[in-house]
Amino acid sequence: MAPAATTRRFGYARVSFAFLVLALAALSMADLKFGALNPWSELGRLLRGLIEPDLLVVEARSIANTIAFAVLGVGAGASLGFVFALFFARLRAVRLVAAFLRSVHELFWALLLMQVWGLSPVTGVLAIALPYTGIFAKVFSEIIEEADLAAVRVLPAGTSGISAFAFARLPELAKPFGDYIRYRLECGLRSTLVLGFIGLPTIGFNLESFFRQGDYRQAAALMFVFYALIGTRRLWARPSTVPLLLLLSLLVLPAGLSGGSPLANLARFFGHDIVPLPLRNADLAAWANWAELGNWACGILARQIVPGVAQTLILSQISVVLMAALSLFLFPLVSRRFAGALGRPIGRALLVAVRSTPEYMIAYVLLQVFGVSMLPAIFALSVHNGAVVGYLLGRLADTLEYRPDAPCGLNLYFYETVPRLYGQFLAYALYRWEIILRESAIFGMLGITTLGFYIDGAISELRMDVALVLIFATALLSMAVDAFSRWLRALLRIDPLPVHLSAADAD
Repeated sequence: MAPAATTRRFGYARVSFAFLVLALAALSMADLKFGALNPWSELGRLLRGLIEPDLLVVEARSIANTIAFAVLGVGAGASLGFVFALFFARLRAVRLVAAFLRSVHELFWALLLMQVWGLSPVTGVLAIALPYTGIFAKVFSEIIEEADLAAVRVLPAGTSGISAFAFARLPELAKPFGDYIRYRLECGLRSTLVLGFIGLPTIGFNLESFFRQGDYRQAAALMFVFYALIGTRRLWARPSTVPLLLLLSLLVLPAGLSGGSPLANLARFFGHDIVPLPLRNADLAAWANWAELGNWACGILARQIVPGVAQTLILSQISVVLMAALSLFLFPLVSRRFAGALGRPIGRALLVAVRSTPEYMIAYVLLQVFGVSMLPAIFALSVHNGAVVGYLLGRLADTLEYRPDAPCGLNLYFYETVPRLYGQFLAYALYRWEIILRESAIFGMLGITTLGFYIDGAISELRMDVALVLIFATALLSMAVDAFSRWLRALLRIDPLPVHLSAADAD
């Protein structure tokens, strides 16, 4: 075996072992207790609700709102992301802004935007558009860099850069751009579902009410409708229907609850709310006020950021290792070689249903059943992301060519398939690591003491200056993990572009 390949294989084992050891250490510090008095009885009621859904409670208006928020949010994010992508590779400032935008979860953006626009359509659309702008900027930039330049090379001398891009490059880019936008629309639908949990009138708003009241038959009906929405996305979200979808989305958006004049709210937000408390209406020339600001910042760091970061890392580290184990277990369900012609469609349907359910919603339901602890969050993150990576690995397994005398069963799995997929498996796991960390932070809004717990508390108490500092800390943590993940993938020479991941997921 070549020295480089040997080093890489050794690196795979070393990185995998390090993640496992860190997860075991995190497990010893995690809060894993059951908080409910009779969780199994409640779980039985939940399962009975899934078997007997009450489809009569489904409101067409909430379905229309869900689609409208997703279409407009993803559309705005794709448009802004395309503009960012044109400068992404050349300007570090653009890359930093894009990284920050995508590092803040949609829920946190929504909580900030509500201070200016209230529970209005603007809040819902921008809460999706802002993080998606950062995502689209990165992915579109990578698609542009990978595109075939054959058409550009045959252009006559003197062709302007704008003309070359519009007539030689855009036709080549249109299909991958369109594929990725349609994939992101599925993600946008999941985002609108979660935004309903804070009051926006999507399917998630009614779901939250039914789950809180224990009306599991009604909640199950809404979930099945949502799965149908995801499952039929290719039928109603086609290139030819996009203009009509955009128009109808603008027409059906709800009026919402205004929080007053947006301009007045914006002036108050920037001129008062997010100004650190020690500096409000203070003499900026006085050294005592700046010393007080230092004490204020140190207090937030010691009492909120440090414990919040620690709990976020504990939750994400356990979840990423369990996700990895689950994905290796699940991928044969969608591989033709293992599941066969009959089992493969069932496995695909199962994994698509699981990956279509937002982690936040899974955790919310399980918290109602088992009480507040890290267990529901770990389960939600591991299962959802394990289904995503397992689906991708199953697709990759179908592309492998086996020799005629290849073994069968467990020998085929352990000795032929997993070793050949392991590099891509690690790449996907490391790529999902940053996503898991980003999701871990928002579980604080469900009572788990991650960074989101302190953000939710600060916003509830209208301490927007503290909330903004905590959101910046969340973004910096996410950006740091993303950078470390990219460094590890490059070190192991398994750095696939995220567009490859997304394209496989879209398929």
